[in-house]
Amino acid sequence: MEETGGEPDLYVIEEAWIIIDSSKETPKGRINSCYDKEARLKRKKFPPDSSALEMADSMGIRLCDEKVYGELQTFEVHDEKTSSWILTPEPIRALGGALFADARYGRTFTYHNGADSYYSTRGFRGMIKIK
Repeated sequence: MEETGGEPDLYVIEEAWIIIDSSKETPKGRINSCYDKEARLKRKKFPPDSSALEMADSMGIRLCDEKVYGELQTFEVHDEKTSSWILTPEPIRALGGALFADARYGRTFTYHNGADSYYSTRGFRGMIKIK
């Protein structure tokens, strides 16, 4: 996680020990990525080099889901200037969409976008569930 700019920290969420990237903004080494390989390969113009799910898999971590991302925000606010892809339920992904989240105006927001979109301010936070 550290090699891509992440700052792993241990949290206890719903009695589970989880290591999560706790960098203030989404890690710089994980930006400019669409959601998954399928979206990356279908992108006709300017496909990114990788996707959030591919990078997470190669690092041995997984994307935070919406619940874990929300809980992380209760410890300290993250992504006030950036956003992070979060694990997307299959019914949404099957329709071509993907979820991302951030913190603005004192609260946490979850949004949707095409899975093939990518931005210089959107990356992903990784997690490892220990127990």
